[in-house]
Amino acid sequence: MFLTGEYKRTIDDRFRLMLPPELSGAISDENGDVIIAKERAGCLSLWQPAEWQKRLDSGIALLKQKIDSGRMEQRWSEVQRLGRLLSTRHQTTRLANRSRLLIPEGFRPFLGVDAGKETVVVGAVICVEIWQPDAWNNVLKDEMPDFGELFKQLTQ
Repeated sequence: MFLTGEYKRTIDDRFRLMLPPELSGAISDENGDVIIAKERAGCLSLWQPAEWQKRLDSGIALLKQKIDSGRMEQRWSEVQRLGRLLSTRHQTTRLANRSRLLIPEGFRPFLGVDAGKETVVVGAVICVEIWQPDAWNNVLKDEMPDFGELFKQLTQ
């Protein structure tokens, strides 16, 4: 799975968004389920459920080992903070007709795009991202100058 591309899409009056078929097919499972996650302000990401679960299980298992071994005794407030963020960070949702995403109510303010407004859908290699346009433009301004060096580092 290597997801790329940039697409403009409008959120309808019921907070639905049509995903490009080439991206929606890659991130949904056989039932049309995807994981939607809060990434950074103005951005939601979409993950294939099995891949998301694998990453989540791996991280939780490591944290549980640290708790069981007593290595987190002085860090309970950080563990609780992680738990709060984890509890509200992601949700499973089902794509209608294999490509129409209903953005869940609790995720709408985080994305910051009102009904009837445009978003930018971006293939981010391992997931799909939905961006508020100004937030996306700011990321491009900040990160595009480093593209050549990043590409070189990751492909050597």
